[in-house]
Amino acid sequence: MKYNVKLGVIGTRRNIFSKDDAIKFNQLILKKLDELKVDYVDIMDVNEEGLLFDEQDVEVVIKKMKDQEVDALFFPHCNFGTEDLVAKVAKRLNLPVLLWGPRDESPLEDGSRLRDTQCGLFATGKILRRFQCKFTYLTSCELDDKRFEEGVYRFLATANIVKEMRGLTILQISTRPAGFWTMMVNEGELLERFDIRIHPIAFTEIKEEMKYQREHHQEEIKKTIQFIERHMIVNVNPEDVEGTACLKLAIAAIAKRYNCKAAAIQCWNALQSELGMFPCVANSLLGDEGFPVTCETDIHGAITSIIAQAASRADKLPFFADWTVPHPSNDNGELLQHCGPWPHSLMKTKPTFGAPFAFNHSHPGALHGELKGGNMSIIRFDGDNGEYKLLMGKAKGIEGPFNQGTYVWIEVENLRKLEDKLVSGPYVHHCVGIHEDILPQVYEACKYIDGLVPDLYDGNEEEIKSIIRGE
Repeated sequence: MKYNVKLGVIGTRRNIFSKDDAIKFNQLILKKLDELKVDYVDIMDVNEEGLLFDEQDVEVVIKKMKDQEVDALFFPHCNFGTEDLVAKVAKRLNLPVLLWGPRDESPLEDGSRLRDTQCGLFATGKILRRFQCKFTYLTSCELDDKRFEEGVYRFLATANIVKEMRGLTILQISTRPAGFWTMMVNEGELLERFDIRIHPIAFTEIKEEMKYQREHHQEEIKKTIQFIERHMIVNVNPEDVEGTACLKLAIAAIAKRYNCKAAAIQCWNALQSELGMFPCVANSLLGDEGFPVTCETDIHGAITSIIAQAASRADKLPFFADWTVPHPSNDNGELLQHCGPWPHSLMKTKPTFGAPFAFNHSHPGALHGELKGGNMSIIRFDGDNGEYKLLMGKAKGIEGPFNQGTYVWIEVENLRKLEDKLVSGPYVHHCVGIHEDILPQVYEACKYIDGLVPDLYDGNEEEIKSIIRGE
């Protein structure tokens, strides 16, 4: 499992309980994190114990975590812990926080207790609330319990979502299609509320970059063409394949230039006038490289794609889809489809590079193929009137009639309930799917993203909470 998250590990103890036992558990915890290949920063050099228990060490700990640029904090309570010091550090650093402590042993024969870790966690939770610090709680368990490993990994995924959302820049390629009022977004509000930035460019910049790619990067163009011919059934002219390769490289170059993690492109109809093509295959190629590109200049869709990708604990790729029509015979079945922007590696068989059926095959550039089935999560970040929600739920792939474009038939628990949510809003006809259960970490990430409310279309909130707390 790969995470781009650096974890600050700050073990804590309290003087009235066993110092030796606390030191022992701190060392065992760090050893376990090593086994799990977690990228972490400890405080072993802050004092001779490597634990937070002394007021004099608070500023040193804060400075070290800032200097090391950690993305999240883990406060293992190695005995009761020192709740006020934990809260002071957490408040100053303002990062996602994981609370956990090893399960307490039975009292000794003389009736004394070594740690009282559980009791200390109760205290810390209360004081973090006083300090208005958000935190994730993983209930006490043995260090070698599978719940500890799962809980740590899930928290890292949660922290990864928060990290990717902070300072996120989306490349906006041209304006939204004039008729798609649903694609309106409040750019100022996204910046003010979520620190999400939009970098808009015109098709002119794309054309200029494509020209530059042709003049200076012929080898990369050839490699991209060979990749397309190896992984797709090509039903278009060679010059159309070459144009798609140039477009893919141009978007990637511009995104790198402006430090963008995803893009939203006006895929029709100005692009066809400017370039004589659809961008779907280029989008597919970029998506397979971990750079999501959404259609119809859907900025919120691009944000959703980043959330899904950051939430994956297995490096799964998201796909951007339309909710389209109900299944002809399954009352809870629905067609997810789009003209062809989905990562080609997610298809059941080798997809076809052709033209989109919805536009009378007017221009090349679409991808056609059926998505692999299996269990999925479906999510959507959206908002209006100053309120933002994150729709989320489960789905599974099912059999259904053949379709053009990239498509998959799915079944949900209650389609009518979902349909009502989509119409009642603040959602639109777009969503993002991924072949993994990312719902617990996505749900928990909303806790750390002020102003974003989780909205479960399955109604399984208690089930998700139980997973987060390690049941």
